[in-house]
Amino acid sequence: MLGITLGTRYNIIRHLGGGGFAQTYLAEDKQLPGNHLCVVKQLKPQATDPETLRIARRLFDTEAQVLYKLGNHDRIPQLFAYFEENQEFYLVQEFIEGHDLSQEITPPQTPPYQGGAGLGSPPYQGGAGLGSPPYQGGAGGGSSRNAGGMKEDEVVAILQELLEILDFVHQQNVIHRDVNPRNILRRDRDGKLVLIDFGAVKEITTQITNPQPKNSLSVSIGTPGYMPSEQSHGNPKLSSDIYAAGAIAIQFLTGINPHQMPKNPDTEEIIWQDKASVSPEFAKILDRMVKYDFRQRYSSAGETLQAIKELRNSFSGTVPVLPRVAAAAKQPHKPRRKLYLKIGAIASFIGITILASIYGVNTFNSANATELHNRGITLYNLSKFEEALAAYDRAITLRPDYAEVWQEKAKTLYELKKYKESQSAYDKAIELKPEYLEAWTGRGYALDKLQQSKEAIASFDNALKIQPDYPAAWEGRGDALLDSQRYEEAIASYEKAVHFQPNLYQAWYNRGQAHQNLKQYDRAVESYQKAVEIKFDNSDAWYNLGNVFLELNKNQEAFEAYEKAVRFQPNFYQAWYSKGIALLKMRRHEEAVEAYEKAVKLKPDYHQAWYNLGWSYHELRKYEAAIECYSKALDLNPKESQGWYNRGNAQYNLKRYEDAIASYNEAVYVKPDYSEAWYSRGNALVAVKRFGDAIASYDKAIRYKPDYGAAVEAKKRAESQLGNNSEQPKQQ
Repeated sequence: MLGITLGTRYNIIRHLGGGGFAQTYLAEDKQLPGNHLCVVKQLKPQATDPETLRIARRLFDTEAQVLYKLGNHDRIPQLFAYFEENQEFYLVQEFIEGHDLSQEITPPQTPPYQGGAGLGSPPYQGGAGLGSPPYQGGAGGGSSRNAGGMKEDEVVAILQELLEILDFVHQQNVIHRDVNPRNILRRDRDGKLVLIDFGAVKEITTQITNPQPKNSLSVSIGTPGYMPSEQSHGNPKLSSDIYAAGAIAIQFLTGINPHQMPKNPDTEEIIWQDKASVSPEFAKILDRMVKYDFRQRYSSAGETLQAIKELRNSFSGTVPVLPRVAAAAKQPHKPRRKLYLKIGAIASFIGITILASIYGVNTFNSANATELHNRGITLYNLSKFEEALAAYDRAITLRPDYAEVWQEKAKTLYELKKYKESQSAYDKAIELKPEYLEAWTGRGYALDKLQQSKEAIASFDNALKIQPDYPAAWEGRGDALLDSQRYEEAIASYEKAVHFQPNLYQAWYNRGQAHQNLKQYDRAVESYQKAVEIKFDNSDAWYNLGNVFLELNKNQEAFEAYEKAVRFQPNFYQAWYSKGIALLKMRRHEEAVEAYEKAVKLKPDYHQAWYNLGWSYHELRKYEAAIECYSKALDLNPKESQGWYNRGNAQYNLKRYEDAIASYNEAVYVKPDYSEAWYSRGNALVAVKRFGDAIASYDKAIRYKPDYGAAVEAKKRAESQLGNNSEQPKQQ
């Protein structure tokens, strides 16, 4: 397509991306001055029979009409033109200079997926494709934490801006159907968000009055993780876009891709709050946005936007200050001695009576407050947190200066994930009892959950001034430092914690995380091994131990650690995946197939697992099975160049040369400097006697890798074979 002029005016200058039978290009409009840039979107049906073309044309016309209607909004690209040429369809839109929001997401601090194997290259070797489980810190050592992610106010601002655009879209009775970070641009000229790629939009009235026949052309619409259940079943609602927006907000908070988030097996609801620190009010909004049942979500962007605006208004409120009440003016009295003595005697009697009554009431209140305090502790230990909180509130009503109750209330609020309220309760306990060790420590944990690491560290430091050998404060200080990516200091704090309390599981585990982030793998092994000595059945520790062994190329030890992880948590799909990697590295391909099949059964949209399953079959020379797995991986992630490349290799080995050429074409589209793909493409072209095209392909390989000896030799052979078809194809 590069260099081609479409519609006699749009000169294609760069390929921007695409998938399926839709491709997007950057073009210059030759009929406008100043080399005016625009975006050209091409729809190329895979079949050209009359029925397919009719349906494709209707789909394209519908999209164009919707885009034209939406294009008046400043945050949606304008539609300049649409036309058909050579049974292919084109949209011409405004070009937005900027970057997509996927570049603003901070992923968790875990080893990244390295991709699959090319010809002669091993598959992904860096631990689980989804990374290690989120760091497990916090008070009580039980909840997982997020080492990346944005602050709440930043996410709220992005969400509000996105909803303002979607509100306009929904007012036009249009569903976007593919809201995801890559389809949201931040415009360079003003930093505003722009919603793009309305290739998936569909008017609601069209879906109701003109439903697609079952056997008609099917266009895959939506992105896994951002697409709710009803949309995946072909029945999108306005609230489907709300689900996607909520999933994006959660991804910004946690750094974790939505399709990697765990779900409640009974309700299918996303489990995310243990991986982010947000206010209860915002968490409630997000939970409603991503409800599995669309009827429980906000019905439209406008309704959601109103909730977000109310949230922001509540955050900006102020506390009123009451004016002082002036003391009443004293009135002069004439001395009346006898009257004064009588009044004094009466007053004394009344005063004694009142004091006795007050003492009795206070004693009664104190006794009742103590009883409520003890009741609250019992309920807390039974994990009945709401009931415990009610008991503490009643105790505080009776005795507002009861520091221990404020402390216990703060602990309970923390368990309820009400971190801001928890901090306030700890503050009150400290105000009443400045040297309150547990309150300073708990306050640090609450601040850390609120992503206020600097303040959290200061709070832990205050606790350690009171008691320098307090393990919980050292552990919490380590957690806050780990969140701040100050790994060396975090390790020092964890070492203090385990020095004073050697069986502190969470400190050993988090110390391992810090060493792992510093690539100090031998030290990480020591920490994780200590953690599993203390909690032998903890799957997370075994899993991360396996990841570290994998980094050290201790494949058998890694395999054994992953075996423990899946024994104690059979649905741990990342551990099944990583177990497969260890087996692949030991060339135990049949067993690797079993591990990857378990991973994709547990998580069908796990594209890395599909890819490595394909590679395992490839190594076993089961090429048909390999192609099927590569294709599933590419359906989930069409931008994986090595997936296209290896699919081409498998097709080549089955002598399906034209199919192989098509796969190699996709590989070099995605990665233009992919020298191995250009070389293999040349081999496939030789196999079908297209020697001139093969020579051009070898030239590309040599351009990107000048010392590529195999490509140089292959080019020479192809040049000598022009007009001579005797050369037999060789095995890839």
